[in-house]
Amino acid sequence: MAVRKEIDGSASVPEFYGAELRYQREAAGLTLQMAVEGSFYGVSYLSEIERGERRMPAALARHMDQVLKTDGFFERRCEDVRKARKRGHAPYFERILEAEKHADTIEQWAPTVFPGLLQTEAYVRALFRAECPFEQHEKTEEKVQARLSRASLFKDDRTTPAYWVILHESLLRLPILPPEQMAEQLERVLVLGRRGRLLAQVLPWNAGAHPLMLGNAMTLTFADAPPLFYTESQHHGTTVDDPGLVKRYQRSYDLLRAAALPPEASLAMIEATAEDYRNGKQTR
Repeated sequence: MAVRKEIDGSASVPEFYGAELRYQREAAGLTLQMAVEGSFYGVSYLSEIERGERRMPAALARHMDQVLKTDGFFERRCEDVRKARKRGHAPYFERILEAEKHADTIEQWAPTVFPGLLQTEAYVRALFRAECPFEQHEKTEEKVQARLSRASLFKDDRTTPAYWVILHESLLRLPILPPEQMAEQLERVLVLGRRGRLLAQVLPWNAGAHPLMLGNAMTLTFADAPPLFYTESQHHGTTVDDPGLVKRYQRSYDLLRAAALPPEASLAMIEATAEDYRNGKQTR
């Protein structure tokens, strides 16, 4: 029997919304199955909304208002929850922010910066302060904490997504932080690799011509939805959901994977570089 998860409605706007939804459903004497009947959504989807783990679609919100006779409450407030979820994130990243929580696999290519899922607090803050040096401290901290929160994907009790990342060697060798903090950034990757939460490869700096030279890349696959591809530049991101085009990007990623060092050799390189930072052999 599944263990019922208690919801702390004070933790966040999504959890407050989910707690109220569960309260109204149970007060009406409805099971999850009874509540979703007549909608296009399943029991697990509604359960995840109640736990504050998934966004409420407007169509489902209207359905729940009708079933629970809540006078449009959940439809009116689902936009508030959406805004709360994306706070601290760029608007163009919203779709991927939601999608990565439900992905079976995430495959990522990082040629210029460590991926957001792997960044330490010092690394995140350095990136934001470099881009927006005159921004209010509170605004920067909101973005820092929002990005760090994405790492909940790697909690010990999760088995998905399976995360595969390819890093360019320059990320290891060209520090943007003091040596000790660069060592911590590299060790973040090492810890997750040793725990079996990711497979990391390093593309050597002298690998020559290779696929995806024009930018970063992320591909996400799902058990119950078509795959997505995502790429971004400094102030813009693009999500691709055309199956044929996503397949071409997946093939490019496979070719890039073949050009990179094997995972074991890659972790050894990352570990050696982290040690060099700690011993003063790699300097800023």
